[in-house]
Amino acid sequence: MNSDMPLIKPDWPAPGRVRAVCSTRLGGVSEAPWDSFNLGSHVGDDPARVQENRQRLATMAGIGPGDIGWLEQVHGTEVASLPVNGVPRADASYTLQAGQACVIMTADCLPVLLCDESGTRVGAAHAGWRSLCGGVLEALVDDMGGKPTELMAWLGPAIGPERFEVGPEVREAFLRHDPAAASAFSEEGARAGHFMADIYLLARQRLAECGVRQVYGGDFCTVSEPQRFFSYRRDGQTGRMASLIWITDNS
Repeated sequence: MNSDMPLIKPDWPAPGRVRAVCSTRLGGVSEAPWDSFNLGSHVGDDPARVQENRQRLATMAGIGPGDIGWLEQVHGTEVASLPVNGVPRADASYTLQAGQACVIMTADCLPVLLCDESGTRVGAAHAGWRSLCGGVLEALVDDMGGKPTELMAWLGPAIGPERFEVGPEVREAFLRHDPAAASAFSEEGARAGHFMADIYLLARQRLAECGVRQVYGGDFCTVSEPQRFFSYRRDGQTGRMASLIWITDNS
């Protein structure tokens, strides 16, 4: 995979009608500390530069800028059905309409893209640990309908297991839902009383629990690649990347 490209294309067996991309921090017009392809309008960047970056994203992806369904993400579990007027407060979205893109912005949290085997429905979820623990993936799978076994998921760029240190309350929250989540936490490399968390494994566990067995991706680390990815944990004030998925009219 070329690390100098502004867009990442998921490596997964999605049907021909489904398109998906994930932006990096490369290819935009924003200045430091949002340099350069910042797509977040809520992080202090010049709004005109954000708008230009969003236009560039649409052009690169080959979709109309008005067809990207931006969300106001709040680390919750609400799911929006697209298209919808305005910018809904939600941490996941889905659509059955061709040409309508579901999009999630991240800078360490996990973006999860979903589609069905027939290419008739797509969805995206913002799976930071709070949303993930709260059940955002289960909510999205349920709202998308159909059989979960006919869905496939791609796990996009997020903080890696060797860099995601959490307190004991995070581990306890996941274990209250499922004791098997213990396998996603390790004391090795963490400060005393803390744990290193594998958000990719936690997402795989949740997806498997609700019947999604076809899971791809999950081999990134936003913190470890400062030239390629934005990372809130690494930099504090920084930009946001976007992960998009949509259905085309062409097979």
